[in-house]
Amino acid sequence: MDTDLKFETFRRQFCLSMEDLCREVFLGNRETIKIKKEGVAVKNLVKILDAALTLSNAKGFAAMSLRDLSREAGLSMGALYTYFSSKEELLHMIQRQSAMVIQVLIDQLRDIDDPRARLRRAIQAHLFLSEILHQWFYFAYMETKNLAKEDHKRAIESELFTEKIITDIMAEGRKAGVFQEVDTGLLGAVVKAMLQDWYLKRWKYARRKVTVEKYAEFVVEFVEAYLLAPQS
Repeated sequence: MDTDLKFETFRRQFCLSMEDLCREVFLGNRETIKIKKEGVAVKNLVKILDAALTLSNAKGFAAMSLRDLSREAGLSMGALYTYFSSKEELLHMIQRQSAMVIQVLIDQLRDIDDPRARLRRAIQAHLFLSEILHQWFYFAYMETKNLAKEDHKRAIESELFTEKIITDIMAEGRKAGVFQEVDTGLLGAVVKAMLQDWYLKRWKYARRKVTVEKYAEFVVEFVEAYLLAPQS
């Protein structure tokens, strides 16, 4: 099995889009969303979430009013209220989609037994996901602080879960003699920060004409240079 991953192959394979996220939002909130026709609901949710992410990433979710959202989405205030009752509920709906992203990451690692190949795939898949869903990743990170207590806790747990995927692979590799004895917890935190840097400060890499594939290769090589056991 070829465990190397190309960005365009990943994009075509999963076809992840805002429409996919909005369908999950609709399916997960059927009881509160007043529009029952999936096609109509998903179409309008795409407008709402696109507008919310655009406005939030420009000036912050707290500064965005529902009237701002109404104008940006091209929907009336009454139409907005058929999908959510408040900004807080909208924020909750958006943040809950982290489960979908985590599941894609888990699926990418199935049937890859070699720790080195698994670590490479985890890094590539995380970066490629954040490239495809850049606005959502940026929003999810920046707006965690505005979540209610329980939602904030879940958001932190989600971030730690993806970090744990990486540290668990490192621990497996160390046990198998593939990786050296290192502080996997600390290294996992550093790797997670490198992955986040791609979607939080992507302007730096755009100015240097660094593609997501090139950045993924750099992160993999950087981590492997530290992790791989010396060859005898």
